[in-house]
Amino acid sequence: MLKKYLSMLLVGVTALMAVSAAQAAGAIDEAVKRGTLRAGMDPTYMPFQMTNKRGEIVGFEVDILKAMAKSMGVKLEMVSTSYDGIIPALMTDKFDIISSGMTLTQERNLKLNFSEPFIVVGQTLLIRKELAGEIKSYKDLNNEKYRLTSKLGTTGEMVAKKLIGKAKYHGYDNEQEAVMDVVNGKADAFVYDAPYNVVAVNKAGAGKLLFLDKPFTFEPLAFGLKKGDYDSLNFINNFLHQIKHDGTYDRIHDKWFKDTAWLKDME
Repeated sequence: MLKKYLSMLLVGVTALMAVSAAQAAGAIDEAVKRGTLRAGMDPTYMPFQMTNKRGEIVGFEVDILKAMAKSMGVKLEMVSTSYDGIIPALMTDKFDIISSGMTLTQERNLKLNFSEPFIVVGQTLLIRKELAGEIKSYKDLNNEKYRLTSKLGTTGEMVAKKLIGKAKYHGYDNEQEAVMDVVNGKADAFVYDAPYNVVAVNKAGAGKLLFLDKPFTFEPLAFGLKKGDYDSLNFINNFLHQIKHDGTYDRIHDKWFKDTAWLKDME
């Protein structure tokens, strides 16, 4: 009887260990098994991930992902996803990793694990040129007579509502629509990350916008993973350390932030 009981107990423990091992398989391990790293992104955030005139998704973060996939010996698959639905999409296994210029916030960190930041940015303003002299910082916009815009689900939207809450606000699904609201005089200011606004003021502004370029927030951007996936975090963090010391990161950064040749390839 005891022998039978011990045998059953051993079978149960073995089964439990097998289930635990299966549950412990992280995003990176699964990607290696599959042969493809699936990255979820909203490809509208210049110069991090965007669609060129040939329909290809390119950008600073995309090139980092390509280097990561190469180091894993797998292909990269970019999964286009609306930004405001990107966390639920990760949770339902639509992709392995969030790679969409996501700011590491404490609120998001309660839902996700984040890698170490791969860059730090901050919120800035694009304002109507008619407001020159009247608006010198975000604080000057904190009045119900002003109209603000940004992209839905972003820290730009969060900051507009939290720090400039007295102003009227209307968000859009993409950055281009929001910027055009300011260009067309339907909004007074666009609140968004500095790297995007540097490009947008020249690309969409056409002399109608002023760029208040001093960031008024601190925003580290990082890769997002499901909570508890520490093996994947370990791999990604070690990968980021490697490329920051072997010249890969600097080469990619300079291509997108110091050289503007890529602008000719955009729509």
